[in-house]
Amino acid sequence: MNDEEEEEDQDLVDFLLNLKENKDLGFPFTNVEIKSVIFDILMAGTNTWNAVIEWALSEMLKNPRIMKKAQDEVRQLVFNGKGDIVDEACINQLHYLQLVVTETLRLHPSGPLNVPRENQETVVIQGYRIPAKTKVIFNSWAIGRDPNHWTDPETFYPERFLNTCTDYKGLHFQFIPFGAGRRMCPGVHYGTTIAKLVLANLLYHFDWELANGVKPQDLDMEERLGLDLRRKNDLVIIPIPYHHQAA
Repeated sequence: MNDEEEEEDQDLVDFLLNLKENKDLGFPFTNVEIKSVIFDILMAGTNTWNAVIEWALSEMLKNPRIMKKAQDEVRQLVFNGKGDIVDEACINQLHYLQLVVTETLRLHPSGPLNVPRENQETVVIQGYRIPAKTKVIFNSWAIGRDPNHWTDPETFYPERFLNTCTDYKGLHFQFIPFGAGRRMCPGVHYGTTIAKLVLANLLYHFDWELANGVKPQDLDMEERLGLDLRRKNDLVIIPIPYHHQAA
C-alpha cells in the first residue's frame, strides 16, 4: 500500500494522532485534546439527531406525497444496486432525502437558540449597540421561518431547496441551524450522515402508519422548546416490514 492509499484509509482518530506528532502546530495538542475533540463530535453528532430523525419522520407522515417520494428514491436506488443493504455508499445519491433532511432542519433545528457568543469589544451592528462582554443569542428557529426570506415558511416543502446553493453549512445567514464560522457545530457532517443513513434504512425496510387510527392531517406537531427542539408528545407509529417485489 502506498502513502496515498494509506492517507485515504485514515479515519478521524488516525488523523488526530498524526496531528499530535506535528511539532509545528504552535499550540499543544495531546491525547487530552484528542479525547475532547472526539467527545464533542460524538455528543454534537448523536445527542440531538434522534430528535431531527423523529421530526423528519413526523413531517413525512403528515405529508404522504413526500414520504412516498423519499421511499421510492431509496428503494429504487438500493434494489438496482446491491439488494437490501443501505449503507454510506448510497447516501450521496439520495438527493431527495437530502432535501427532506435540509427542510427538516429549517423548520426544526436541533438547537433552536444555538450556542451563545460573547463579543470582546463594543460594536454597533445595523444601529444596535452591543456592549463588550455581552452574551449574544440568535434564534435559528425564528430565522428559518422568517417570511422575509422564505416563501410559505410554515409549510414543509423539501423542493424549495432544489436548484439553490442554500444549505446548512453556515454560508447563508437565512439558514444557520448549526451556527456559522469557525465555531459552528463540530458534529454537523457526522450528524447529518447518521441522520440520512438511519432515515434511508427506515424508509427502505418499512412502510409506516400512524398508531391509534390518527390521520396524517391530524398528527400533533407541537414542539417542546429547550436546549434542543423535540416533539412535545412522542411520535407513535407502526412499522410494516417491506419486501421488494421484482417487476
